Amino acid sequence: MRPDSLPGIGGRSSTSAAAAGSSLDPAAGIATLADLGRALRDLRRRHARDGGGGELTYRQLAAATGWSRGVIGGYLAGQVLPPTDRFDALVRLLGATPAEQGALATARDRVADARRQGGPAWVAVPRQLPLDSAGFTGREQQLADLATMPDGTVALVVGTAGVGKTALAVRWAHRAAARFPDGQLHVDLRGYDPRRPVAAADALAGFLRALGVDGAGIPRAVAERAALYRSLVAGRRVLVLLDNAFGADQVRPLLPGAASCLTVITSRDDLAGLVVREGARRIRLDPLGEADAARLLRALLGERVDTEPAAAAALARRCAGLPLALRIAADFAAGHEGLPLHDVVADLDGAALDRLDAGDPRSAVRAVFSWSYRHLGPAAQRLFALLGVHPGTDLDGSAIAALAEPRAALAELVRAHLVARIGPDRYGQHDLLRAYAAESAHNALSPDERRAALVRLLDHHVGAASAAAAALFPHDRPGVRPAPGGTEAARFALDRERDNLVALAGHAARHGLAAHVIEISEALWRYFEVGGHAREALAVHGAAARAALRAVPPSPPERVARALANLGGTYWWLGEHARARHLFERSLVWHERGGDRAGRARALARLGLAHERLGDYPQARAGLIRALAAYRALADRHGEGSQLLNLGGLQRRLGRYGPARRHLRRAAALFAELGDARLEGYALGNLGVLESLVGRHEDALEQLRRALAACRSCRDRGGEGSALAALGAAQLRRGRPAEALDPLDRALAISRETGERGLRIEALNGLGATLHALGRADAAADRYRAALDLARRAGDPHEAARALAGLTELGRR
Repeated sequence: MRPDSLPGIGGRSSTSAAAAGSSLDPAAGIATLADLGRALRDLRRRHARDGGGGELTYRQLAAATGWSRGVIGGYLAGQVLPPTDRFDALVRLLGATPAEQGALATARDRVADARRQGGPAWVAVPRQLPLDSAGFTGREQQLADLATMPDGTVALVVGTAGVGKTALAVRWAHRAAARFPDGQLHVDLRGYDPRRPVAAADALAGFLRALGVDGAGIPRAVAERAALYRSLVAGRRVLVLLDNAFGADQVRPLLPGAASCLTVITSRDDLAGLVVREGARRIRLDPLGEADAARLLRALLGERVDTEPAAAAALARRCAGLPLALRIAADFAAGHEGLPLHDVVADLDGAALDRLDAGDPRSAVRAVFSWSYRHLGPAAQRLFALLGVHPGTDLDGSAIAALAEPRAALAELVRAHLVARIGPDRYGQHDLLRAYAAESAHNALSPDERRAALVRLLDHHVGAASAAAAALFPHDRPGVRPAPGGTEAARFALDRERDNLVALAGHAARHGLAAHVIEISEALWRYFEVGGHAREALAVHGAAARAALRAVPPSPPERVARALANLGGTYWWLGEHARARHLFERSLVWHERGGDRAGRARALARLGLAHERLGDYPQARAGLIRALAAYRALADRHGEGSQLLNLGGLQRRLGRYGPARRHLRRAAALFAELGDARLEGYALGNLGVLESLVGRHEDALEQLRRALAACRSCRDRGGEGSALAALGAAQLRRGRPAEALDPLDRALAISRETGERGLRIEALNGLGATLHALGRADAAADRYRAALDLARRAGDPHEAARALAGLTELGRR
């Protein structure tokens, strides 16, 4: 039943407008829902004119009726058909006379009948999706994730600038368009753009116009526009794509709210508020992997990618897997068909941000990064610039704290996808972002600020590396407090930071921070040696030696000496024994100049080992005896054990088995007492070789297996390879060449991994003898020749003589 009366507004009765004598036939010409809305708006204007005031606002009408402003807007816009009782109440409120009320009610019923008989549900069906990207590749999992989103979901596609968020969303939206027959709405919110972001009010006005609302029917207030928008899409299957959003508040008014609709939002921000409050489902987009990046380049460049696969892979790496960067690079390559791809890659080296610019702010990598940077708060902008001081690839939370204290700034960078969380308390940036951060450091920080930040970062890494090395090798780092957590945690920490420490050493050397470079070298020399990290050792120790010799003011003599000794140790390990000897001689001079007795003892020992490999056995023995005496004078029992081990090995090589056995047993006992399982294993391994040489095969195998187990437990790859080579040789001596083959092959593989030339020569000679025993003369000769070539280059007469003897036995000299 219809209500008998409805209170007027502002003290006027519901018929006062008619009483004023206005002439209007509000029911004339009503055939559609739009016409009905127009009639209601005409009534509202007449009511205002007759009353001498303004038109009743949606807020006033809502207060008078108890209905929402959005619903009232839908009625007046001609987009929603009011129920009969509400329609009658509304026309009375707007001043219709009883006759007009009857005519309007009849017109309203005609419109309702027409709609029931198949009239249009709404005025327009929007199809606003932008053009799909040509050459789109990859992202199968993310497309599948979007496809499984149920209606009513808010899907949130997030990732760094240029990673292809819009392309993914548009690709899926085109695929899914048939699922939403009532329309697809799209707006670029310009959240990260040189232009002003699109306000929610403007985006709503565009949506309402697309849904058929004329300008006069669009409410002024944002809340009223949002309510009308939700009313119009209620019960309809509509896809809403909100692209390039910068914040939750920008998109909340644009969410349909209907279970029949689905919303996809793209943003560089994580928009955590939408996940928490609206239950949005986040899909994170990372840079393309190497295979997908190559597929994209192939789609854009065709067969050139297959012709130069290595260059194409390098191009993908230079572009950090970012689709935007890949497309810009591909466009450049396509415009220079005669230019090989490897030249395109070379053109990007050191200048990628300059080259990856297609002349449009939206197609320039530096520009799109800058829009993300500008949206940061001051603390986050400063931290981003400070990260540009770091020459490495990633950092942990403690290293970032050394740069800048506030953790909130780091969280903001993560949300903005300017920093990626790559592990527990571990953060990184891809190459292009790192280049942009380095630019930001130069633009936002003074030279003094950059240097101070680098010093803080170096202090942190040097301290952590020294503590980890002290936990792994306590006898090499006396006086340094070991890192907590034990040896496995220390090894893991050094493995994780190895690349960063190498990068920092080179960076510090270039910036004149010699003390830090030398400290990194001193902390890592044994770790590099045991782990077989020859390339890294050469880079760090080389930088340390150069920095120490060139430092102004001059470095302390003992630091110069240690840097030279560490570099010499690396060359010894790489088989360049003459070069190593020269560096050890220089190290000894610097130690003696500085009065460093412990350093002098170490230099004497290393010099003795270099003489041994070069075949100068009297000099080797004299040097090792002097080193032994020096360590004993220092009461350094660990150093004493090391020289007993070295002397035992030399005596064994010289065939003096009695003294060798005594030295090696004493060394093994000392290391066992001191708790150094690694060097105890070395001593046992040398004893095993000795027992094998004198025919005590079972004793030899027992000692060698213990040595192998000790080296493996300490993750000493070089020691493991040496033990395997000795095991193979022992099996051969006991007449089991078939059992010798596998350990020798494994020793050879380890030598290639670590770059240790001495081990490689030893394994090749062992394989030559083993293959000869197995009747494989050609293969044996190949191994001997390879050993001979390497031994001659290394200046190792002992191993060269072994190889020549083997070739002579084969008749292949």
